[in-house]
Amino acid sequence: MADLAQRTLPLAGVHGGSASVRLTPAQPTERISLRARAEDVTALSQALGFDLPTRPKTSASANGRTALWLGPDEWLVIGEAGSGLMRAAQESGVLHSAVDVSHRNTAILVEGPGAAAAINAGCPQDLSLKAFPVGACTRTIFGKTEIVLLRTGEESFRVEVWRSFSDYAFGLLAEGARDAAL
Repeated sequence: MADLAQRTLPLAGVHGGSASVRLTPAQPTERISLRARAEDVTALSQALGFDLPTRPKTSASANGRTALWLGPDEWLVIGEAGSGLMRAAQESGVLHSAVDVSHRNTAILVEGPGAAAAINAGCPQDLSLKAFPVGACTRTIFGKTEIVLLRTGEESFRVEVWRSFSDYAFGLLAEGARDAAL
C-alpha cells in the first residue's frame, strides 16, 4: 500500500451534519478488492485472520479488518492503515485476485438518529433495521454515484465512495442531514 501520509486526503478538513446527523470523513484505511473461487475462501479466510462472509448483504470483522460481501466471488476488505492485507492475501497460497484500492476509495461516517434518512436522500435502499440490520452491506447508488454501504450500528453507517466522487457524496449527505433535522 502506498504511504497514506504523503497523499492529500480527499475530504481533509470538511465537516457537516445537523442536529440529528454527524458526517465525518473516515480515517485512512487499507482496502483490497478481493475476488476468489468458492473453494479458495477457506484458505483466504485463514490468511486474513477471520472468515470471509459468504451470504449476500453480510460482513465480517475481526482483528481490525472487515470484509464486505459484494458478490458470490467478491469482497471489499478494509483494514487499519498498514494492516498488510495484500501480504496476507498473497500468503494464502491459493488462486485469487487482490487489488489494492486504498487510494481509489475514501469513506464517510454517517451517524445519529437521522443517519438513515440522510442516506436515503440519495439512496433507494430500505435502511430500516429489519431490512438492513447492523453488519449489513451492499453495493448501491447514492445520487449519481456508486457506493458501498455498511451499517456499523443501529444509527451509524460507513459510506465507501470513490475519491473522485467524495465531494459530491459528502455534499449530498450534508443536504440529506439538513433535511433529516427538519
